[in-house]
This record gives sequence, C-alpha cells and structure tokens, in this order.
Amino acid sequence: MQASSAPVSVKKKLVIMGKSGAGKTSMRSLIFSNYTANDTRRLGATIDVEHSTVQFMGDLNLNIWDCGGQHKYLDNYLNEQKENIFGNVEVLIYVFDLETTNRESEYKLYDECLHNLEAYSRDAKVYCLVHKIDKVAEDQKEATVESYRRALAKRSELFQPGVYGT
Repeated sequence: MQASSAPVSVKKKLVIMGKSGAGKTSMRSLIFSNYTANDTRRLGATIDVEHSTVQFMGDLNLNIWDCGGQHKYLDNYLNEQKENIFGNVEVLIYVFDLETTNRESEYKLYDECLHNLEAYSRDAKVYCLVHKIDKVAEDQKEATVESYRRALAKRSELFQPGVYGT
C-alpha cells in the first residue's frame, strides 16, 4: 500500500504595520482581496488586530495580521504583545503615509518594529510601502521613493527593506 502524497499546506505569518490612517487595510485589501481603489474608500479604522488567511499560489496560506495604527494599540503591540505580534513573522509590510506631518515619528515607530522583529523573527523579510504616492507630482515620485529608500537603508543593518511607492 502506498502512502498518500497530498500536498502539504504551508502557513506563513505576514504582519502589516504603520500609523493610523496610513492605508494599511487599504493596501491589504488591494493586494490580497482584489479590491479596487474605489472599494477601499468604505473601509473603516482597524480595531486592534484583524486576522485573515489567504490562500496564495496553491499551497501557501498567508496568515495576515493587519495591525490597527492607533496609539493605544501600537503601544500594546510594541510592549505587552511584542512576542505575540513579532514572533514567527515571515514578512513585515510597513506602510508609510506620505501625508504625515511628522516623518521622524513614523521612523521611530518603524525602528521599534524592526527592534522587535530582530528579537523574535530575525529571518523575516521587510517591505516598506510609501503610500499615497498619487498625491506627489509625477516628476517627483521617484525622488520621493528614493528619499525613503536611502533613509530606511540606514536604519537597520539586519533588515534591508524593499521600498515601493503605492
């Protein structure tokens, strides 16, 4: 008698992080749920962490943790829940809001995320989305993304993020 050779499902944890209003849930919905940009207008703020699982490329299941960006939740993620949030992460997607009035505070939060990722998931891949690029003049888009790319490359030796305008 031969053993069954059913495909083995692989589960990977993906965490989406960023400040409130950055567009984390919109990006998740566009990328993983086939929403249109117009569909995302009806999305509200994420309360705490929204968990979803998406089957991707056959046998890959992405366990997506969309983390609300309000201060009370961020403080909890980075302190009380840091091992739970940042443990066993395969991919961190950090969403930067181009409309922020305080880029340094965004960088500080990003640094704290990387610090926790280094402690609990050293092999994770990091991707940064410079979101709301459509608000930037066409001839300034690449320079804007490149500015973030340079700044983020200096912030960590362990993680070298992919940086993309969205």
